Amino acid sequence: MARELDEKDLALLKKLAPELEDIICEHVQVPFRSILPPLSNHFSKDADDFERRLRALRDDELRYLVDMILDGLESLSCVPPDHAEAFISLVAEKISYEAADKVTTVYLELVCS
Repeated sequence: MARELDEKDLALLKKLAPELEDIICEHVQVPFRSILPPLSNHFSKDADDFERRLRALRDDELRYLVDMILDGLESLSCVPPDHAEAFISLVAEKISYEAADKVTTVYLELVCS
């Protein structure tokens, strides 16, 4: 799962968290390896703030995150359930219920294993 964020990923993270100054996680002193966990755990105040930030994404950017999750390249493992629910609801609304179901399956496999 560990990956290096490319320029597209960094641009998305910066769009979602404009206050981002450094891609180094201050808790473990390594670069962020995903977009959603740092957005959820380091920048969003709560699930509503997380959703508000995600709503800034264009549909193709949201689809990119979904595709990365389904390919195992974007993590949901550290995303709290209420944040995951907000993300999945947004996917259902803006992409499709089928995509939301697939993301739900991935999330449940992570938290139940």
